[in-house]
Amino acid sequence: MAARLKEKYEKEIRKSLMDQFGLKSIMQVPRIEKIVLNVGMGEAHANAKALETATNELALISGQRPVRTIAKKSIAGFKIREGMILGVMVTLRGDRMYEFFDRLLTFTLPRVRDFNGLSAKSFDKQGNYNFSVKEQIIFPEIDFDKVDTVHGMNISIVTTTQKIDQAKALLDGFEFPFRKPKK
Repeated sequence: MAARLKEKYEKEIRKSLMDQFGLKSIMQVPRIEKIVLNVGMGEAHANAKALETATNELALISGQRPVRTIAKKSIAGFKIREGMILGVMVTLRGDRMYEFFDRLLTFTLPRVRDFNGLSAKSFDKQGNYNFSVKEQIIFPEIDFDKVDTVHGMNISIVTTTQKIDQAKALLDGFEFPFRKPKK
């Protein structure tokens, strides 16, 4: 069984984007390539238990095992040495990516306290959307009673387009909760 949002993209969103931007081939239509979840743990080198907990929680949220991120070079100002473990990350692709994206839009983001939507200005120059959540406990997979420390995570939605307007239209097609401009 294919993911619900994947079917929606293939049946509705792709055609509307082709018409909207005058694209000739379906290969030109922007699509979501991958979603990257990243948890930075500054104290990971000193506190192995916190790193293990973050790894287990990210595995629950994403449905696949995260990898540890390691410092490539030393930065004295941040007390980071080359080879130190800085956090964990996971890259989602294919059906698992669409399933996570569906859960994010329908269950997780509505659980955020005082949620008014996400900024439409968080696109980078490559057409990717980046945002952070402050607490991992907004995900329904996390058992609130078993959480030792609350930590945030960065979520990057990587698209195949270089144009911000096309990337925004793609996410609008999925009914992404962008903040409404103030009047």
